[in-house]
Order: sequence, then structure tokens, then C-alpha cells
Amino acid sequence: MPRTAAWLALLAAAAMVPLVIRSEYVIGTLTLMYFFAFVGQGWNILGGYAGQFSFGHALFFGIGAYTSSLCFLKLGLTPWVGMWLGAAVAVGVGLVTGHLSFRYGLRGAYFALVMLAFAEIFRVAATNWDFVGGSFGILVPLQGHAPRLFQFGDKRYFYYVILAMLLALTWAVARLERSRLGYQMIAIRENEAAADALGINPYRVKLAAMALSAAVTALGGAFYAQYFSYIDPAIGFGPANSIEILLRPIIGGAGTLWGPLLGALLLGLLGEGTRGLVKSYAGLHLMLYGVILMGAVVFLPRGVMGALRSLGVGAAERA
Repeated sequence: MPRTAAWLALLAAAAMVPLVIRSEYVIGTLTLMYFFAFVGQGWNILGGYAGQFSFGHALFFGIGAYTSSLCFLKLGLTPWVGMWLGAAVAVGVGLVTGHLSFRYGLRGAYFALVMLAFAEIFRVAATNWDFVGGSFGILVPLQGHAPRLFQFGDKRYFYYVILAMLLALTWAVARLERSRLGYQMIAIRENEAAADALGINPYRVKLAAMALSAAVTALGGAFYAQYFSYIDPAIGFGPANSIEILLRPIIGGAGTLWGPLLGALLLGLLGEGTRGLVKSYAGLHLMLYGVILMGAVVFLPRGVMGALRSLGVGAAERA
């Protein structure tokens, strides 16, 4: 009960933030933190729980963003529906890429590079295909305050949308973590050969993880397209986007429920802090940001959650 009360209080505080803080900059920063936690959790399903490190999750992000935007532009379909169509398309692409990878036993660096290659194929294709806007991308036409079209006159509405999406996903991943599929994914991550010997089908489990991860990441891409009203091949399918997606769960703690959220919070605060410290020197904050990230990867290989757990175990042993 105390833990439940604490989480309810935290949720109430998050819901009250836009009512108390009037700064659009702060609200926008928090919105992006929640957004990166959301897509990071999507990566975490495949890369953290199932242990299949993907370096090309921008593939699914871009599919979600482009599908929802094109459905709106070409068919007049509201993005509230288009985002789910984007998730369905991403699942289909994920199953194809997963089949080509897992059927032939690709794992580790080889799987990561294959995913990067697929994302690059889609980026090049989108750049040279006029139907999807080519290199100029897609500019989503604004209709003013039109909630039915996933457009709002006040950015605070987007804050509540991504907060609700993040809460729903966190609840779903918590259920997945304690489900039969979740235990199978963790078993494969720890020792695939042993899991196979125990009767777990690694191919099917990894395909299921790929499908779930692709769907979540595509939903995040659709949100991004509506929030910024723009998407192009570099933003949607570029390697920089893939890095942004995977950094949060890795820094926070891959394979843990709260790792992506903690990573998004820490990296968000770190990014804003370094920008404020060196605002007089253009670009210097990015260098400082990179140095701190490298240090975190080297000295916290299991992420912040792993370090906290180690400290807790150590404290319990000393007691």
C-alpha cells in the first residue's frame, strides 16, 4: 500500500505539472522526456528483455511517422487511426526483418548491423521517392485546434497524450515482465542455448519481441510527426534517431521496467544542464554531453538501475 500510494502521488504530481507551470519551454522539455522514455521502452522490449540489440529502430519509428502522416495527407484519415495503421505496417516489416535475421541465427553485432542496414534502405528509398515527399519530407498541414485530427492549439495537450501513452506502456511492460512470454524472453537473453534445450522456441519468442517492439516504436513515431508537424527521411530513418532511441534504456538500465524512464529523465536533465552551463560556446555542450555519456557507458555497463541494484545488494550483505 505505501508503494501504491507513492506512485499515485507521483502520477498526480505529473498530471498537475501543466496546471502549475506555465512555461511552454518546461512543458515541452518534459513532453520530450516522456516521448523518449516511450520509444526507449519500445526498444527495451527487444534489446533489453529479449537481448537482441538493435541499432536500427529508426526503421519502425519512421514507418509509424510516415504512415500516419501519409494517411492524413492522401486519405484524410485522422492520425488517431493512422498511428495504429503505422504500427501494423511496422509489425509486418518487423516480422520480415526478424525472420530474415533470426531464421539464420544472426545475433549480437551482426543483428545490430542488419537492423541498421534495413533502416538505411528505407531512408534512401524515402529520400528518392516523391510520393512520400522525397528529401524534403512531409509537412503536416495545420488545422488549428483540432483534437479529432491529433492537433492542438496548446502544447499541454500533447503533454497529457504522451503521459497517458507512457503510463499505458509501462503498465503493459510490467505485465509482460511477469508473463510467460516475458520469462521466455529473459531466458533467451541470458542463455539462448539453454533456453532452447528447455523447450523454448527462440525463433518464435524473438519474433514476438520484435513485433511488440516495432509496434510501440511506430506509435512513438506517429506522435513525433504530429507534435512537430514534420518528418523527413533523416529524422525518421536516420542512424542518429536510432542512437537517441537506444541511449535512454542503455543509460537507465536495459532489461528493467524503469530503466528507460530513468534514462530519459537523466539524459533530459543532462542535456539541459550542459546547454545552460556552456551556452556562450555554440556546440560545446554537445561535446560535454558526449563525454559524460561515454563515461556512463564505461563505468555503468548495466545502467543506472544496475548500479542501484548493486548498491542495494551490497548494503544488504553488509547488514
